[in-house]
Amino acid sequence: MKLKSLALAALLGAAAVLPAAAQDVVVRVAYENNPGEPTDLVMNRWAELVKEASDGNVALELYPSSQLGAKQDVIEQGLLGVNVITIADVGFLTDYDPDLGILFAPYLTDSPEQLFKIYESDWFKEKEAALREKGVHIVISNYLYGTRQLLAKKKVEKPEDLAGMKIRVPNNIMQIKAFELMGATPTPMPLGDVYPALTQGVIDGVENPLPVLYGGKFQEQAKELSMIGYLTNTSLWLGGEAYFSTLDPEVVTMLHETGYQAGLYSQELAAQEEAKMLEAMKEAGVTVTEPDVEAFREKTKAFYTMFPEWSEGLYEQIQAALAE
Repeated sequence: MKLKSLALAALLGAAAVLPAAAQDVVVRVAYENNPGEPTDLVMNRWAELVKEASDGNVALELYPSSQLGAKQDVIEQGLLGVNVITIADVGFLTDYDPDLGILFAPYLTDSPEQLFKIYESDWFKEKEAALREKGVHIVISNYLYGTRQLLAKKKVEKPEDLAGMKIRVPNNIMQIKAFELMGATPTPMPLGDVYPALTQGVIDGVENPLPVLYGGKFQEQAKELSMIGYLTNTSLWLGGEAYFSTLDPEVVTMLHETGYQAGLYSQELAAQEEAKMLEAMKEAGVTVTEPDVEAFREKTKAFYTMFPEWSEGLYEQIQAALAE
């Protein structure tokens, strides 16, 4: 079998023959997002790239809509050696390395391009190597999930409007703390539970990029969209080193290279889809509010002083890198 690398030389037609051990590899890819959402489109593109690069001998099986369970459950499966990759934000990895949490801090930057510089830095490469030693294997690190906004049952124009509101957040400390600082009551739950929770009044709102909010049909239950833009959400696609260490190294390289191409596609898609979904929201009867973002930014400034476990000077180090 031949593996067409997506590195520069490979794009010019180079190929390498893999040993028999690389034959017929199947990797399951799990995510909470629904078919047709940007995440699903990107994963379908990745599956096509893998099929092409491996002459069909390596396959990605896609499991959207939380079919394999909640994110944390899938991550644990991967760490135990199951052949699964899933999407996770750095906020989910703070148990392994607290410093990574700063990349998921509110209002760190509103420029995805700046943020991706950090993911390509020596600082992050060192973090990535340390995670692998702890069993976490990052496959894609240039994935743009989108800018996270707020969809609620009540208009939110200023942080004070969030008082007493239960807002669904992912189950990670970074977003929980951010919404506490903004004045809401953060309510962690899997994305698949959000629609019934909105319907039953368990929560008052949900934050996520517009394509995710619209794809989940949450606008059927909540009609007030506040463009707070509190988080430029880059994401990681990862699995367990216990599984990846069993694969032929050239297969691992191919998954990384095709994954990088899929990540570039995610960046293209994010801007296109967000503009399209904003119009779709309006057509669905959603009221769009452009709040004073500076007021929300001011409320969350204390976030950067809440993690004594961060390395000394970390905030200044990241700001310096973002300014380059």
